[in-house]
Amino acid sequence: MAEPPGPPRGRSAPLGAAPGQGRTRPGGTGAGAERRARSWAAGTLLLLLLLLPGDAGGEVCGSCPGPLRNGSVVARYCASRAGAEPRGRCCLDPGPPRRLLGLDLSNCSLRSLPAAFAEAAPVVVLDLTENPLAALPNSSFLGFTNLHSLAVPLELECPGGSSAWQEVTERGSSRLCHGQRNPCNSSGELAWLCPENAACAPDGPGFTQCLCASPFHGYKCLREGAFPVLPFCSILGAVTAALSLLLWGTQRRKAKAP
Repeated sequence: MAEPPGPPRGRSAPLGAAPGQGRTRPGGTGAGAERRARSWAAGTLLLLLLLLPGDAGGEVCGSCPGPLRNGSVVARYCASRAGAEPRGRCCLDPGPPRRLLGLDLSNCSLRSLPAAFAEAAPVVVLDLTENPLAALPNSSFLGFTNLHSLAVPLELECPGGSSAWQEVTERGSSRLCHGQRNPCNSSGELAWLCPENAACAPDGPGFTQCLCASPFHGYKCLREGAFPVLPFCSILGAVTAALSLLLWGTQRRKAKAP
């Protein structure tokens, strides 16, 4: 007598499992894990892009078309400095770290400073000649502590006034402001402007700032001890990561919406 046919060969579902259980369905667990992995990878990449420093000069080097103009103070300075290389209207020190040395915005038809002008704060040489510029607010050069030579149209004064520079000369239709003075050394009357545990430091042509002496920090340099760098960086990193993932998730939902 023939034996009854046995169960079909192959993997069997666990006892008590409903039909279809025990198998990986298309778009199920495997696809979900893959999507989660891609999500974390995209979030991590976005976080790295936010935290990594950008290229020196950035947008300001392309704020005026063309290369450095022959004969400009920036072009002469860049040619005289070993290792310096031009990029657009900028002169860069290849480093490391990569550093902005000069910015040539001469003959760019500028009526006001470009929006990215604050990126030029590290420059040593700056040329703004042959532009129909209006009077420039002194605050435009706040933080330009390395600025040593500045060329402006003859109609404009040197930022901070002539007293903020060691030498001011006129050449044709331009004015050259050379050798930025340290305002903290110009008068002893500035000492009282800083609180007790701070010292005066330059902050651009005609500007000063008060820097806390070690180990003081905080408001008016009244807190003593080391600044909590590790907790501060941890909190800052966590907040940045959370905001990055939230932004990425929001954009992803908008992209999926019909």
